[in-house]
Amino acid sequence: MPRRNERRETEIFSISFLDCITCGLGSVVLLLVLSDMKSPEAERSQEDLQAQMVKLQDELVDIAGQAEILNRDLTARQQQLSEEKAKIARLRGDLTDIRGQFAASKKEADVANEIEGRLVSAQQSLSEEMKRVLGRGFHRKKDDAIGGIPVDSEYIIFVVDTSGSMVNYAWPMLIQKVEETLNLYPRVKGFQVMDDEGGYMFSGYRGKWIPDTPAQRKIVIDRIRNWNAFSNSSPIEGIVEAIRTYYSKDKKISIYVFGDEFTGPSIDAVVKSVDVLNRADDTGERRVRIHAIGFPVRPDAPQYTSIRFATLMRILCAKNGGTFVGLDDPKRGGPAFRIGGTSQEDAPGQVALQADPASNPS
Repeated sequence: MPRRNERRETEIFSISFLDCITCGLGSVVLLLVLSDMKSPEAERSQEDLQAQMVKLQDELVDIAGQAEILNRDLTARQQQLSEEKAKIARLRGDLTDIRGQFAASKKEADVANEIEGRLVSAQQSLSEEMKRVLGRGFHRKKDDAIGGIPVDSEYIIFVVDTSGSMVNYAWPMLIQKVEETLNLYPRVKGFQVMDDEGGYMFSGYRGKWIPDTPAQRKIVIDRIRNWNAFSNSSPIEGIVEAIRTYYSKDKKISIYVFGDEFTGPSIDAVVKSVDVLNRADDTGERRVRIHAIGFPVRPDAPQYTSIRFATLMRILCAKNGGTFVGLDDPKRGGPAFRIGGTSQEDAPGQVALQADPASNPS
């Protein structure tokens, strides 16, 4: 057989060569995948994240500290609240005890007041049998009085002139006369104090009666000492307010007018107005009694307005079942209202005035 000595041509792009190339490329890709290759942007992002993480951790620490402080405050407040609740509970217990004591005291006071009222009523209105026992020839009229002033009323109203002439000159004497008037009534069912304009000394008692207790009387006297209200030196407004507001068929009421001057335009108009308002009922009696006390004015002041006050009040008192008393002030040389006569013995420093039919009330 003939020997072949022919050369084989080498093929560059054979299958084996392609396999080697492929494996090499795969190795490079694998090395790229496995290697830790990062871009600058990725590195900066990671640094920012780490910074934010550190910042958040710091904020978490701050929040934890604040929470601890708030928890301590809350615990302290809760403890304080518990103490306050305990105090409230103790105070409620004390209030309950005081209310119980007050209720018992009020009940005893009501009983004592009722007994005292009955005694006063019995003292002021003597029965026929008592009159007979006291002695023959002892006769009392229905409107008999103490010192010329009837004291059969159950309610009294003070109408006080609060003008400058009264406050600056006669106020101590007025306080004394208010106390003396109250002492004429050991016990009444209620009383009231207003100025000659019809304004109330205690606005909270407007339209109501001030309860009569020793403590309340002291409060009224103390309040009068510093009382300062506008006045026009004309008692008509106060008298009208007293009658319209407080008149009742089942109440015996007396009005006491305290003043020193009358500056109104007409005495006759005031008398007629009071006559209409305080007109007699079916029994022939007036709705309320009207008493008055006239105080002296300064010796160097004009006496015309004080004389008009005396004239007005003695007419009103005579027409409305009351008594007018004019005061003088011997210590300071003040004038006395000595108009008309009286059948009673005058007390020192005062004179009871009666109506003079011949006088002109204009």
